[in-house]
Amino acid sequence: MKVRAQALLGACTVAALATAATAETITIATVNNGDMIRMQSLIDDFKAKNPDIDVEWVTLEENVLRQRVTTDIATKGGQYDVMTIGNYEVPIWAKQGWLVSIDDLPAEYDMADLLPAIAGGLSVDGSLYAAPFYGESAMVMYRTDLAEKAGVTIPEQPNWDQIREAAAAMTDKGAGIYGVCLRGKAGWGENMAFLSAMAHSMNARWFDMEWKPQFDSPEWKATIDAYLDMVNNYGPPGTSSNGFNESLALFQQGKCGMWIDATVAASFLTDPRESVVADNVGYAQFPNAAGSEGRGEWLWSWNLAIPAGTSKEAAAKKFVAWATSKDYTNLVAERDGWRAAPPGTRSSLYDNADYVAAAPFAKMTINAINGVDIAHPTSQEVPYIGSQWVAIPEFQGIGTAVGQQFSAALAGQFSAEQALQNAQSLTEREMAKAGYPK
Repeated sequence: MKVRAQALLGACTVAALATAATAETITIATVNNGDMIRMQSLIDDFKAKNPDIDVEWVTLEENVLRQRVTTDIATKGGQYDVMTIGNYEVPIWAKQGWLVSIDDLPAEYDMADLLPAIAGGLSVDGSLYAAPFYGESAMVMYRTDLAEKAGVTIPEQPNWDQIREAAAAMTDKGAGIYGVCLRGKAGWGENMAFLSAMAHSMNARWFDMEWKPQFDSPEWKATIDAYLDMVNNYGPPGTSSNGFNESLALFQQGKCGMWIDATVAASFLTDPRESVVADNVGYAQFPNAAGSEGRGEWLWSWNLAIPAGTSKEAAAKKFVAWATSKDYTNLVAERDGWRAAPPGTRSSLYDNADYVAAAPFAKMTINAINGVDIAHPTSQEVPYIGSQWVAIPEFQGIGTAVGQQFSAALAGQFSAEQALQNAQSLTEREMAKAGYPK
């Protein structure tokens, strides 16, 4: 019996070594945020189901991730087998032939369950080119206890004047509490995500119908003046260095009266393990200009896509299907509760009574996502599709350059007027160089 047991043990060891020797390693580039870090912590489930696939992570800050994956895919560098990219990049890259279609994911994946507003932005000519990990719009998240103490009411659809008044009332710098926290870190997906949405909500536009930049318009002037006024008077110091993660931490630590940002943040604000204000968070729609029908029209999803030319397409698809499946959502809920489930991608989540009961922000999130019209992001006529971004390849570079001007103005390096002039001239130059109007 002992000999037989040793023989069986030896056979198992050989089999394990053989599996390890033949395991295929896929490299995944992902963004450094809470949902993606949670995905990495649950990888043992994927490994148990796919013992022949190893996973290597490259986790990067948002601006760095965008730069790295864009360079890699454009130059066919082949560093990554799965990329975390936004709904801005997906249709542009798919049309370039840079992404693999994922229409052949298994039937149990249930593509029909994906929210149309999200899946539509990831499709070209009827084919899906990325799977959404989570989706978001934007909203006001605020401290209900501070609002009550200050005697202010945040309406469900506030305007920017009401936000400024509430920020002033809730600010108590002596206690280290700032009325409003907003993004200031330069980047087309950092401060310009917020400022583009804010500008659209105040009836501004990036370009007129002849593709002429509009930073010399009164609407953009009103946007930047209001932004600088709020942040300089009622925001935390060092805002020019703050992006999503920094603002999230400030709110969780009880430093912010209001934070206007991505709806995906809500689950982290209401997690008592991470947030000292978890029981005192309220929600309102993204603000607009007083008397205006404008909206922020923020629509974003972080998605998993497979670059064309990878030699590990089959393994990459298995990972993408796992990480964006209903089973993954259930896995998160089992470990961390339904509140933590990745939001904004599947209809079934918002039909789930357990999720709706656990996530007080669920209704506001789904209403905000379904209310976005990327074909009409502002009250003025525009030649582009967009929301907090503009769907042209040049926007990535232009948006970051413009973001640097506004971040510098926030840091006091020059005036709002100079920042707008700089934004106008550099955008005119880059658009002329790119051959617009086309």
